[in-house]
Amino acid sequence: MNMGVKKGRKGLKPALFIDRDGTLMEEVDHCCDPAHVRVYPGASEELTKARSLGWATIIVTNQSGIGRGYFTVEQFESVQRELLRQLGDVIDASYMAPDHPDRPSPRRKPAPGMLMEAAAEHGLDLSRSWMIGDKAIDIECGRNAGTRTILVETGYGKKTSECTPDHRSPTVAEAIRIALAS
Repeated sequence: MNMGVKKGRKGLKPALFIDRDGTLMEEVDHCCDPAHVRVYPGASEELTKARSLGWATIIVTNQSGIGRGYFTVEQFESVQRELLRQLGDVIDASYMAPDHPDRPSPRRKPAPGMLMEAAAEHGLDLSRSWMIGDKAIDIECGRNAGTRTILVETGYGKKTSECTPDHRSPTVAEAIRIALAS
């Protein structure tokens, strides 16, 4: 079991791409209030370990509540700040797609745009990276980008049976351990 980072293609490093709602934090339908942010146990510790081993840690999140008019970008940002405060200094970057599901852009999961953008901006090797999420669209996004995938059984994950991830995990902490052991 190799817990370190091997030199990848042309010096690129692996990443953990992680969905936000229902994966890193408890699912709150269209969360727009920082008071509702609850990070899942163990997430911060495992992300700290990943970064210490040279992995990039990237949040990728669809936020259709913005496109639907349920909340503003400013409200999203206040929730995001609280999430990052609770996690500590363990996230390298965050990417968000505000699109309405009926008018998706190439960035809205399951499209791989956010992962491709992050890979270009941070020098990431998608073939050695993992997409971790609680929905079929997260798994499809990872596959579309060429990553391996883990479905967590938090958020919507327990009810998600219509996809075939590389692994299933009861928690995001366990999912990160699986990825780091690969």
